[in-house]
Amino acid sequence: MRKPIAISFLGALAMLATTMPALVISTYPQSVQAQTHGMERRADRRDTRQTSRDVKHECNARGGNSRSDCRQAKRTTKQAGRGY
Repeated sequence: MRKPIAISFLGALAMLATTMPALVISTYPQSVQAQTHGMERRADRRDTRQTSRDVKHECNARGGNSRSDCRQAKRTTKQAGRGY
């Protein structure tokens, strides 16, 4: 009669071992600050990309400039946005 008790105890222990980590993780609130800095940097990069596109389009629309001059103006804008 000792064998079924040991098997059921081991089964219960295995069930607890597999469910407890998920239960413990789900009880802690998610930190809102964890991605704030990354989200801000991503938004800054998007703004910089859009600004550099606008600079390139304006350069192309003015005419009189070569394509390489407009690309260089775009690169310069992006570098300034990176903080270099």
